[in-house]
Amino acid sequence: MEARAGLRAPPASGRAPRGRCWVLPTALLCLYGFFASLRPSEPFLTRYLLGPDKNLTETQVFNEIYPVWTYSYLVLLFPVFLATDYLRYKPVILLQGLSLIVTWFMLLYAQGLLAIQFLEFFYGLVTATEIAYYSYIYSIVDLNLYQKVTSYCRSATLVGYTVGSICGQVLVSVASWSLFSLNVISLTSVSVAFATAWFLPMPQKSLFFHLVLRSQVSREMKVLDCKNGAVIQDDAALKRVPGWEDIESKVPLNVEEHSAEPQEQKVDLSKVLKELWRDFLHCYSSRPMLCWSVWWAFSTCGYFQVINYTQGLWEMVLPSQSFEIYNGGVEAVSTLLGAVAVFAVGYVKVSWAIWGEVALALFSLIIAAAVYVMDTVRNIWVCYVSYVIFRIVYMLLITIATFQIATNLSMERYALVFGINTFIALALQTLLTLIVVDSSGLGLNIFTQFMIYASYFAAISLVFLVSGIHSVMKNYRRQEEMPSRSTASTP
Repeated sequence: MEARAGLRAPPASGRAPRGRCWVLPTALLCLYGFFASLRPSEPFLTRYLLGPDKNLTETQVFNEIYPVWTYSYLVLLFPVFLATDYLRYKPVILLQGLSLIVTWFMLLYAQGLLAIQFLEFFYGLVTATEIAYYSYIYSIVDLNLYQKVTSYCRSATLVGYTVGSICGQVLVSVASWSLFSLNVISLTSVSVAFATAWFLPMPQKSLFFHLVLRSQVSREMKVLDCKNGAVIQDDAALKRVPGWEDIESKVPLNVEEHSAEPQEQKVDLSKVLKELWRDFLHCYSSRPMLCWSVWWAFSTCGYFQVINYTQGLWEMVLPSQSFEIYNGGVEAVSTLLGAVAVFAVGYVKVSWAIWGEVALALFSLIIAAAVYVMDTVRNIWVCYVSYVIFRIVYMLLITIATFQIATNLSMERYALVFGINTFIALALQTLLTLIVVDSSGLGLNIFTQFMIYASYFAAISLVFLVSGIHSVMKNYRRQEEMPSRSTASTP
């Protein structure tokens, strides 16, 4: 089942596909991403759980069911991160597809609080295994195609989510379909995604555990210069590869005789963990890296909380059992406008090294204001508009943060930083959920929760504003001192 009959799988040597061979795995992965994201019932999940199909109470849904996703995501993230690389991506993608099927099958037929909590665990597994989808393609294609295939894969999921949201809204508002029927469509779609995943070629290499060694290995280890899009050689990057010491001793001296013979070098777990720890200390010793990573982790924590409980807030503002709701349309609009903002930011010329922290502060304040308005102005249309603004600004900022973190990092270190930032975000979200949301904690109502989330983003804005002003003033003083020093040194 490694490849469709009649189609060539990757060479056994582990060499990345050449020429047009990258098209097939990229197309299959995009197809998988599209159908896995095409879930028209998702914008109406809260309404479905509170409705006659499941007949759950608001306290059960908000304080006992939804927190399970946060806890399971946190627990599964690091093991899945390692397993994804060790198993070489495809098995974990298949696991994600299977978890999606189990989630939506249980959503259709499971009854009772405990069963729906198990459903949330499987959905936590779905989100934890997303890393396999986004990293699979890097083990299949050449480095100079990374930017292109990344845009294709991310666009596929955005298009799938948008089409699903629009379809769900049209079927509910125009065709008067039941939410049970929407879940049947979602189950069918994720089943198609699971079937598609079986035809993905099996990678022969990975970032950490399965390295492909060539005598001219330095040419395989390159770093993307994200500022100008150029690919540069970086022999120093070889030292970042786990188990490099062992690999280095095996590089043949007569490179001309062995230049066409790649070998797979497997690295044991202890060496991977030691190298990850060294890279962790190296990456986070940089102040700019630490700054952007702190914002990423803290803001993503707040973003997850708002996204998870927004439907609950809307349900309290305008009960869906009595009025027509447009959750699907709002999700589609926010996704599309967010994608446009992400595209446009690539053309914005700003010295982020100087003004980045101030920009983070100002935009975080806009996020805080949007969440505050959602909470205090109990009008559904105001809530919808505020939510769209919230998502657009977050998607814009997270794109800038990703760009700044990825600049001059090897793929290995970028994967590490991304994983750590996400883990910290989930740890913070777990703490916030346990204290604010969970019935074993304070178990606050949805409006009080959103007031806390608005205050949370306001605190982030204040911290980065102070830090940003300090950085700008420090840079200004440095520029003033430079001419005076040059004048003093002139005879």
